[in-house]
Amino acid sequence: MASLTDLSSRRVLVLAADLFEDMELLYPVARLQEEGVTVTVAGLDEQPVHGKKGYGPLPVDTTVDTMKESDFDALVIPGGFAPDKLRRSETVLDLVRAFDSAGKPIAFICHAGWVPISAKILKGRRATSVGAIRDDMENAGVDWVDEAAVVDGNLISARTPADLGPWMKALIAALA
Repeated sequence: MASLTDLSSRRVLVLAADLFEDMELLYPVARLQEEGVTVTVAGLDEQPVHGKKGYGPLPVDTTVDTMKESDFDALVIPGGFAPDKLRRSETVLDLVRAFDSAGKPIAFICHAGWVPISAKILKGRRATSVGAIRDDMENAGVDWVDEAAVVDGNLISARTPADLGPWMKALIAALA
């Protein structure tokens, strides 16, 4: 089914690091590109990244230290073990805070909740994640709910790869 909205002017930044959950990075990139969105995959360095289930090497388009929130309409943070690497980068955390301050969509899934936790933007907000980090989310002040896709203002969260469809529908709606 064709999209009723032209998203060809939209730009989305996707954060990537080694051991990303394969489908949580690959599906959003493909799905957004299908909608005509320009997608930029940014890594912590210039090295290609590898999925935790074996996908890769996946070349990155650029590095996070060259990225500015003002150049994008939304941010996507895939899950897997990559978020544990991403949240250790002050540059990544500054980017997340900048997207949040600007009210731009921040879509995160599974373990990716660790990144906005470390950016300290989740207190008092409603979100979901994989059950394994529910305690982390709640300890950060999140009103955690067990739903496929949760939208709270500019935050768009999902639990696991099983929720990729509703998660991407929510992001595409936010971009429209």
